[in-house]
Amino acid sequence: MYKRLSAVMFPLTALLLLGALVWGYQENQEKNSILLKAENQYQRAFHDLSYHVERLHGELGNTLAVNSASSGTHRKGLVNVWRLTSEAQNEINQLPLTLLPFSKTEEFLSKISNFSYKAAVRDFTKKPLTDGELQNLKTLYTNSGEISKNLQDVQNKVISNRLRWMDVETALATENKSEDNTIIDGFKTVDKRVGEYPELDWGPSVASIYEKRSVKKLGGAPVTPEQIRSKAIKFADAGSNAKVDVRENGKGTEWESYTATVTGSNQKQLISMDFTKNGGLLISYHNNREVGPAKVSMKEAVIKAEQFLNKKGFPHMTAVSADQYDNMGNLTYVTKQGDVLIYPEKITVRVGLDTGEATGFEASDYVNQHKEKREIPKPKLSLAEARKLLNKDFKESYNRLAWIKNDDSTEVLTYEFGGAINGSKYRIYLNAEDGTEESVEQIRTSSGAQKK
Repeated sequence: MYKRLSAVMFPLTALLLLGALVWGYQENQEKNSILLKAENQYQRAFHDLSYHVERLHGELGNTLAVNSASSGTHRKGLVNVWRLTSEAQNEINQLPLTLLPFSKTEEFLSKISNFSYKAAVRDFTKKPLTDGELQNLKTLYTNSGEISKNLQDVQNKVISNRLRWMDVETALATENKSEDNTIIDGFKTVDKRVGEYPELDWGPSVASIYEKRSVKKLGGAPVTPEQIRSKAIKFADAGSNAKVDVRENGKGTEWESYTATVTGSNQKQLISMDFTKNGGLLISYHNNREVGPAKVSMKEAVIKAEQFLNKKGFPHMTAVSADQYDNMGNLTYVTKQGDVLIYPEKITVRVGLDTGEATGFEASDYVNQHKEKREIPKPKLSLAEARKLLNKDFKESYNRLAWIKNDDSTEVLTYEFGGAINGSKYRIYLNAEDGTEESVEQIRTSSGAQKK
């Protein structure tokens, strides 16, 4: 009996063992193949990064080498600088650097990219490179040369010592601080030196991209939670018996604010509001009521939303767009000074189309940008002169004066033209002084949406 059992089990066990060995070998081969592929991708991205930063240094030198009046060469050089920095940023994103402090270098490359792009797309015949911008290019040429040299030093060590990027990924994942890693140390050195560079004057168009809004910049004295409670009850029309929970956000930071949650006497109506700590200004409002089927038209919703804003202390607001999404309306309002729409002072209102009652709004743009009065010049171009600058195929449906922020983050007076071309609707903003196209927006309408 034992011999029979052995005769059956031994071959079976041997077959299973052989199968396990074959499976293990295949799994190991697949794992090694994946690791090798990842290592090759990391190595290629790193060497491409080093190459493109070196090219960036050279392209900045080429741009500076020509006569300061050579606008064509300057534009070509700046376009190449923008392209190379974009490629370098893409290659950084392919490396396992998410846990490694390399943010200063990434931001530095991002600012070079935005600076070169903003400069390249403008009309050099009207706005040539300024002395300050040329000085920036000289500084960037020097800085990019140093970054390129540091990356090449790391690259030489990677090649000569046959270093692996997979070891970097492992070291970062395990947070092994004691183990020396040439690649990690090299990138830390690059980022540290970049962080020591003095900040350049990138100009308002680039600076606005990185500008952080801080509620501490707003005027007004800090308010107390009890004052916020009173404001919340008054705004929500909840009555003195309403329960109000006030929570402080970002204490000790530049983003200090309050969130007030109001529960009505029926214990069902829940309203949430955000206020700035300085001045106690309302930033957002959300009524968590259930919205039923749509019964109110968008035209009625616009009127009701305007009445709501007037009642809540936001007078002189004009609807500039109105979109319907199922049983909800999404309306955008801006202030109006004389016959000019002030787009930086924007409030977005949500309306339930069952009753037309406002269910929420967002006013952070209005809070941060509102001014009692702006100095708005008279248009130098007439409406007829501005209209001649439109594409001849553009079918105009309306026009109005609009005060907007352009790509340089400068507030300018424009003629806003709404209309259609090539089967799509657009808003085109032409500078009211010289006719420059400041902005072009495609209007995307949803089902049932209406536009003002």
